[in-house]
Amino acid sequence: MEKVQIKTERLLLRPLGTEDLEAFYAYASDVENTRYMIYFPHCDREQTREFLEAVEAEWEKESPSFYEFSILADGVQIGTASVYPEGGEGCGELAWMLHKAYWHHGYATEAATAVRDFAFASLGLKKLYAHCDCRNLASACVMERLGMVRECEQERVYSDERGAAREYRYFLPRQQ
Repeated sequence: MEKVQIKTERLLLRPLGTEDLEAFYAYASDVENTRYMIYFPHCDREQTREFLEAVEAEWEKESPSFYEFSILADGVQIGTASVYPEGGEGCGELAWMLHKAYWHHGYATEAATAVRDFAFASLGLKKLYAHCDCRNLASACVMERLGMVRECEQERVYSDERGAAREYRYFLPRQQ
């Protein structure tokens, strides 16, 4: 696929890849940083390397099945934003993760807005949804700033000692 880059007022979003290993591992392995993330924390660099290699391979495909963007602020990799289209349904899941040193500066909203717009304009998706642990009020606020509406509350199950928790599911239809 053609190299996708998205520029916002303060950020550059480019394909996530193995060059992001150390920066990504710094927050993907941090227990506090990933407290409400279902597939994290990463246990070691090898797990992170394998994930990044899979992401890089996906970007090489003619039609990737998902799009993981690296978020850079002033040239520093501070997080990721992604969209995972669902085959044939016109829907996709929107997600993001930031290094905790960059929380509460509007970066998640700015990056997620850019990926939302990419998903609707470039991928032709008709509806986006996102999930967050009910205790993750910051992510819920980002979803609401994006114009998303809370659809339901359901159970989420973490694969580690965190067990089960409640989660919010938000959605956003493409505006005509």
